[in-house]
Amino acid sequence: MIILISGPINTGKSTVAKILAQKLPNAALLEVDALREMVGWMPIDLAVPLNLENAVSLIRNFSLRGLEVIVPYPLSRNNYDYIMSNIGDLGAAVYTFTLAPKLSEALKNRGGRELREDERKRVEYHYKIGLNKPDFGEVIDNSRQSPEETARTILNKIGR
Repeated sequence: MIILISGPINTGKSTVAKILAQKLPNAALLEVDALREMVGWMPIDLAVPLNLENAVSLIRNFSLRGLEVIVPYPLSRNNYDYIMSNIGDLGAAVYTFTLAPKLSEALKNRGGRELREDERKRVEYHYKIGLNKPDFGEVIDNSRQSPEETARTILNKIGR
C-alpha cells in the first residue's frame, strides 16, 4: 500500500505521516523534503523534478520489498500524474489524501514550527493555485482535527 499525503505547506502532512508510520506495521516514511535538503543549493524549479524522480525510485524500492509507503509532499496535478504513471505497475493500492485546513489555520504557527515570512507567502501561494483542492484523491479539512484525529480519519478510509 502507498499513501500519498498532499496539501499546502504547514497543513500537517509530515506530522500525520509520522503518526501513520507508527500505527501501520512495516511502514516506510518517505519525506521528500529530506531529498530536497540533499540539494538545497539547487533552484526549486530544478530540484522538484529531481526530488520526484528520487521519490519514485524509493517508493518502488520500498513497495517491491513489501513495505507500506507513506509520502507527505505537496502535489500538483502534474506531479501527482508523474508519480502515478511511474508506480502504477507495482500493483500496490494507492491512496491519496490532501490535507486542507482553512487558510487562516495554515498560516498559524503550528506545533513547534514558527513560520518565516517566505513560508507564509508559500502557504498563500499554494492556496491561490489550488493545492488545497485538487481534482484527485480525497480532501480532508483538518481545521478542527488534531493530527491524531486526522491520522485516524485516514486509517478509517483505508480500512485499517
